[in-house]
Amino acid sequence: MSTSALATLKLTTARKPRALPDVIKRRNKLLNKLSEQRELAMAQLEGRNYTPKRLRTVRDKATGERTVREVPVRIKAWWWTGEKNETLLSIFYGSRNLELAKGKTAIEITDYKQLVSVLDTVITATQNAELDVLIEAASVKLRDGFKK
Repeated sequence: MSTSALATLKLTTARKPRALPDVIKRRNKLLNKLSEQRELAMAQLEGRNYTPKRLRTVRDKATGERTVREVPVRIKAWWWTGEKNETLLSIFYGSRNLELAKGKTAIEITDYKQLVSVLDTVITATQNAELDVLIEAASVKLRDGFKK
């Protein structure tokens, strides 16, 4: 008696959603940016360059022809060195700085080598939906800026 290959799999009834909820889209957008910041921090700690590439449509000036090319993109670091030689990290959603607590917009890191682990903690918090309220508030502020 032989068993079917499908019998060894766990089958379920599921439908693919047509569109993700806005909260999930925003969370994924922030997670992508946080992972880029993490890669940038790791590259700086290891002494190498990190330049991700994006597809861009470029127009040739001579012929006027449009082509799609892979172009390196510069990533701005979300951290800087403070007055007391500590490293400060801000979390951005779009161009808005997230207010992590009342009046507090940065995370203080005593040693620069801890930056990657702090970014890992922020990524975990984002995955656990701890920043959803902050992301929604920043999103509303961003949209209001376009209504002028």
